[in-house]
Amino acid sequence: MDCNKDEAIRAKELAKKKLPFFGFMQQQKFRQAHKADTRDFLIMMQNVTRLCQTKSIVTVNGQFPGPQIIAREDDRLLIKVVNHVQYNVTLHWHGIRQLRSGWADGPAYITQCPIQTGQSYTYNFTITGQRGTLFWHAHILAKSYSDTEKIINQALTTEGAPNISDAFTINGLPGPSYNCSAKDTFKLKVKPGKTYFLRLINAALNDELFFRIANHTLTVVEADAVYVKSFKTDIVLITPGQTTNVLLRAKSKTSNAKFAMSARPFATRPATFHNTTSIGVLEYDKSASAPISNNKNIPLLKAKLPQFNDSTYAMKFNQKIRSLASHKFPAKVPKKVYRRFLFTVGLGILPCTKNQTCQGPNNTRPAAAVNNVSFVQPNTALLQAYFFNQSKGVYCTNFPTNPPFKFNYKGTPPKNIMLDSGTKVVALRLKTSVELVLQNTSILSAESHPLHLHGFNFFVLAQDVGNFDSQKRSCQVQSCRPCREEHRRCPVRRLGGHSVPCRQSREHSNQTIKKSKQKLRDCDAIGVHMPS
Repeated sequence: MDCNKDEAIRAKELAKKKLPFFGFMQQQKFRQAHKADTRDFLIMMQNVTRLCQTKSIVTVNGQFPGPQIIAREDDRLLIKVVNHVQYNVTLHWHGIRQLRSGWADGPAYITQCPIQTGQSYTYNFTITGQRGTLFWHAHILAKSYSDTEKIINQALTTEGAPNISDAFTINGLPGPSYNCSAKDTFKLKVKPGKTYFLRLINAALNDELFFRIANHTLTVVEADAVYVKSFKTDIVLITPGQTTNVLLRAKSKTSNAKFAMSARPFATRPATFHNTTSIGVLEYDKSASAPISNNKNIPLLKAKLPQFNDSTYAMKFNQKIRSLASHKFPAKVPKKVYRRFLFTVGLGILPCTKNQTCQGPNNTRPAAAVNNVSFVQPNTALLQAYFFNQSKGVYCTNFPTNPPFKFNYKGTPPKNIMLDSGTKVVALRLKTSVELVLQNTSILSAESHPLHLHGFNFFVLAQDVGNFDSQKRSCQVQSCRPCREEHRRCPVRRLGGHSVPCRQSREHSNQTIKKSKQKLRDCDAIGVHMPS
């Protein structure tokens, strides 16, 4: 069975076997009877005007950003997606723990076939043990039909980095720092002395972002739908796909000023990136008795952000993320480890596609890899092939659990940087506890690599700069509050790699896990673990 088969037929078979648009999910902590929440998501084109240009973009229900979903713990969600556009589409529920509901995770050719034009697919999953903010987004598979797809296909043709974007946005609005965009500015109005709950989501495809509100302090209380030990900060760093909930305490008196809410990239890579700033505006509501002033004359106070490559700040911020570890919300780190993995993450080269000119050394193409393996996307969904015992010719179970050879990961790279490629997985048994060390490398270039675990989250035990040393692991552990996350960045500091030991308990089967996704030009680097 392959992904060209009619989706309706495939859905019936699965039922017998028992089972860049985006929006966000608000999850609340309330105990109540299980409830099924049914939604219809219609994928359609919609004209949107930004930067004095009107373009047709892919949306859900004609909304940009997409519709919000409010759910409570133990709610069951049934999201019927109907595709009315010419692209193949899937929706990924970014950060949702897919416990025995791997079919609902969303990445095409990994857990499902893409939803073809005129077809539908129903995502069926339950919110379990999560509270806070997560978000959903589309995976679009297309030829050169839109500007976004043209950029992606151009990068694939030249085998290099994609062209930079026109602008960053806050809630879909670029703000006044871009030409022809002053009227397209997100505004947040607050009242003096009130406390506001802000849900921050990095929906940028390729960039980590610094975020700051001028002259205000934020209190971080949650990350990736898990409570954290609260801490105050002026600046928040969010990796692609990550969510962070913060409390904003408005000043006690009405201010005769406006305050910039600014977001711009944190970047360590040598490749070109969009070093611009998106700005929203925080304004104080004026009381009825306050004198009326000309809004144009009210000064906008700017928010000072770190340098784009301030890896020291980035590391210090990450180290502040700790588990709440309370009696009500304990950090239940698996004490017994059954499998230990060491994954090196970085770049390498592959032969250039026939009749193409590539940007790598000696007409090779740069590619991302985990343990020297660059992922090859199959034509049959991996979870489907596993479920129907049809893995032959689809994937192999020999994904390396350790690097093929050792070298100084933070120093001079080996002479041979040619990668292996293939569709390889690792099989894990039910309830297997895994300890994974993520080791950054400096092959081709030293850069930060955000990684995201689909369908599960994990405890981050420690982080350090340089080569991971198993003999010194005890002195690296970050106190007794390891944080449970589903994102982790492997940052760099100068040319140093970064080690992150983390543990994850396999409590449920029927799920594809350990899909480590890097940046857009690295999107062929995916290591997938399958349950046994």
